[in-house]
Amino acid sequence: MDYFRKLLDLLKTEREEDLRSYRQLIENSSVIDRRTAGLAWYPIAIRGSEAGKGDYLTVEVERTTHQDVNHQLRFGVSAVLFSNHDAKNDRLEGIITYQSNNTLKISLRVDELPDWASDGKLGIDLLFDDTSYDEMQNALKTAAGIVEKREEGRLARILTGEQSPTFDNSVVHYKIPSLNTVQQLAVEKILSANEVAIVHGPPGTGKTTTLVQAIKALTKQNNKKILVVAPSNTAVDLLSEKLSEEGLNVLRVGNPAKVSDRLMALTLDSKMSEHSSMKVIKSLKRQANEFRNMAQKYKRNFGKAEREQRKALFDEARKIMNEVGKTEQYIIDDLIAKAQVIAATPVGSNHYTVRNVSYDTVVIDEAGQALEPACWIPVLKARKVVFAGDHCQLSPTVKSNEAARGGLSTTLLEKCVQLYPDATVLLEEQYRMHNDIMGYSSKVFYNNKLKAHASVADSLLLGNDKAVSFIDTAGCGFDEKREGTSTSNEEEAIFLIKHLTQLVRELDLHYTEQNFPSIAVISPYKQQIHVLYELFEQSDELKKYRNKISINTIDSFQGQERDVVYISMTRSNIDGEIGFLSDIRRMNVAMTRAKKKLVIIGDSSTLSQMDFYAGFIEYAEQINAYQSAWEFVED
Repeated sequence: MDYFRKLLDLLKTEREEDLRSYRQLIENSSVIDRRTAGLAWYPIAIRGSEAGKGDYLTVEVERTTHQDVNHQLRFGVSAVLFSNHDAKNDRLEGIITYQSNNTLKISLRVDELPDWASDGKLGIDLLFDDTSYDEMQNALKTAAGIVEKREEGRLARILTGEQSPTFDNSVVHYKIPSLNTVQQLAVEKILSANEVAIVHGPPGTGKTTTLVQAIKALTKQNNKKILVVAPSNTAVDLLSEKLSEEGLNVLRVGNPAKVSDRLMALTLDSKMSEHSSMKVIKSLKRQANEFRNMAQKYKRNFGKAEREQRKALFDEARKIMNEVGKTEQYIIDDLIAKAQVIAATPVGSNHYTVRNVSYDTVVIDEAGQALEPACWIPVLKARKVVFAGDHCQLSPTVKSNEAARGGLSTTLLEKCVQLYPDATVLLEEQYRMHNDIMGYSSKVFYNNKLKAHASVADSLLLGNDKAVSFIDTAGCGFDEKREGTSTSNEEEAIFLIKHLTQLVRELDLHYTEQNFPSIAVISPYKQQIHVLYELFEQSDELKKYRNKISINTIDSFQGQERDVVYISMTRSNIDGEIGFLSDIRRMNVAMTRAKKKLVIIGDSSTLSQMDFYAGFIEYAEQINAYQSAWEFVED
């Protein structure tokens, strides 16, 4: 089918670009550079090892320095244990089977660690993520193969626009007191859908609350297993925790991003450790490790008899571990049979432990950020899919501009919203923002359908305050500075910090340290964030509220909210170039993080070259929120 052929071509283009970028980063970089880029842990210490499944050895390591550096080493990815000793190229490839805080476990296809592993200067490097691409490619090929089959391909035909979805309006609905009218309608749409339902959740409209109640209702409706996926581990964790709080039996496959006791208790590892058959596994593992330890007493350079004895002992350890594997599979099957909800990332939903499990319904949360090829992995496991998200906020990360232009950045959620408006419920009442903060986003992105709940509609920080301020720096000479691929604007940053300091002084008169408002300082540009952070660090007045003030890029605040949000637009040039500020969905995210006060600082002469920003400036004037920076400069 041409639909899937095109997606496969786009995925191939993206894979090639991703691999090219990876090689460019890796080939000419030192271990220090790779560590800074989040691609390596170095140095590490080996904390232990034990026999793994089949011919594998599981090694536990800990990173001993630079523990606060963000990294991309995650459960399920390919990685390599390497030595940086004496410039040798000693390395062993494996798979990360566990990662939490500063500890991870890597599964290596060896009987024992080589001698170089005890020489120190060890590290873990991330390998290129072939696994995810292979899983997405296989899913697209499978979908292409079944799309013409009458029953098996029905959902695939609907999602590709070949056939229309159906609804069973005879389904019994029940009132959920905690939901508003439209949220209740969304749950009813999900229950009555035979193949597809969509919950479009703009910022602050209670999408997660609605989804949790819908999943709970689905388990009551047919008592069948539900698969819940989301593109980020953080989103999976949030849903897992909330579903568990509602009394559902949730099995979290993979490692959670947030390590809490409540969340860890939902993981496969934790549930396995409490299973009654685990005593058998512990006993068998003990035996296998004893045989391994005995084998390691025979050095590799001994004579023929010793080598044969060594091999026999390792073979015996492997036989025992095969028995461990069978017993573990029995435990896994038992836990899966009892679970009402399986939760994972899209690629994680095809983990070997749950690969062959089928479901009545798959729920894809944050579907506006999920690549379509990744969505087909869980979709193929169910007869019905529920999409939840907002395609008017951040789109998926696509590294190839060619693939993005070809349509890879358009999500399955976005396509289905356009195809099937009758299957879509827009959550209209938001519980986060003041009316004025909500107003422009509602007009541009949501056809003026958003309503502010009475509890937030007129909520201000101070009695005589304004909820929105656009401060225009045009004519102030705050010129941007290009640095590599990023941009900064030091004068604008200085101005913002001064304005923020004045606001903090005012708030200090009305709030205690305990109930002081939360503040976000946001910019689309990483270089501007560095400048802002340095200025913040130099201000003793602001550092007093360090735990209340966050400074970061827009993307890092997706799904979050703050009482006050400052946005440094950064761009100011005579050519009217605004770069990726033209991604207005990113700006929708930035503007809608604010609950009670939104302050946007930027150059109108540069910004107004684009209709979206010209419209916002006009909106600011209409609500009496426009100010010139000159008013403050003259002060």
